[in-house]
Amino acid sequence: MSRTLSPSTKKPYGVRLVVSELGVPRSTFYAARKRAALPTAPARRGPRTKYTDAVLLEHIREDLSQTQFVGEGHRKVWARLRHKDIRTSKARTLRLMRDANLLAPTRQGRVLGPRSHDGTITTAMPDEMWGTDATSVFTRVEGYATVFVAVDHCTSEAIGIHASKIGDRFEALEPIRQGVRAHFGGYDAAVAYGLKLRHDHGSQYMSDAFQSELSFLGIESSPAFVRSPEGNGCSERFIRTLKEQLLWVRVFDTVEELRLALLAWIKTYNEHWLVERHGHRAPATVRKALVATQQAA
Repeated sequence: MSRTLSPSTKKPYGVRLVVSELGVPRSTFYAARKRAALPTAPARRGPRTKYTDAVLLEHIREDLSQTQFVGEGHRKVWARLRHKDIRTSKARTLRLMRDANLLAPTRQGRVLGPRSHDGTITTAMPDEMWGTDATSVFTRVEGYATVFVAVDHCTSEAIGIHASKIGDRFEALEPIRQGVRAHFGGYDAAVAYGLKLRHDHGSQYMSDAFQSELSFLGIESSPAFVRSPEGNGCSERFIRTLKEQLLWVRVFDTVEELRLALLAWIKTYNEHWLVERHGHRAPATVRKALVATQQAA
């Protein structure tokens, strides 16, 4: 545009006149022209890092090939690289994984309206509140089965898990029984006094048998708000992970095969799954650290 001839003077407009009309500094114009003349795009600014993009990408591919989980994002990869003393930034890890098509596909979010639950459901210490919920999975021989879970709201630890052909109120209690025996040293009246249990308004959880069992154990029932699944968000998030890492990955013939696979999987989950809100530590590691702190105090 600066070389365009004026109809009246028959002379070029010039850089000074053009940039003044556009409101752009002349330095910006000359910098843009210099960049356009370069044979390649300018390199990334800043000091040289220890690892080039190519080397770091190989470390990322190696980490993804060794992990026990599928569909993990750049944050988990970044955290595990730091554990191996391979230092980089989350933004760089994301860029390399995106360019190499290593990111898992994600669903588009949706706009949510006002919520009935706007507080927090996590706790400061383990065994203060557990959450429970259920999902279903298809087995090739026996058809659909119901999977019941129980999750600690502090550590995100899987407290118990169970699968059964009939998803009634008695089967729904099994993950709670597993957790009480493992973390309260037995199964007796008021043995879990002080513990709260978050659940939805499903018929299994609101039944007299389920509520009576909670009262026997000393557990306080804590139903989530109606039509507000975020109130039971810890269990909901755990079930999503369970589906992505096991139920949608493997095919099961029988309910018993499914049940045994679930018990084996939660051991792997508790010991190796990295939780971002806990500084990318595994749930079992978080529980151990918090219990040690509590005992020292």
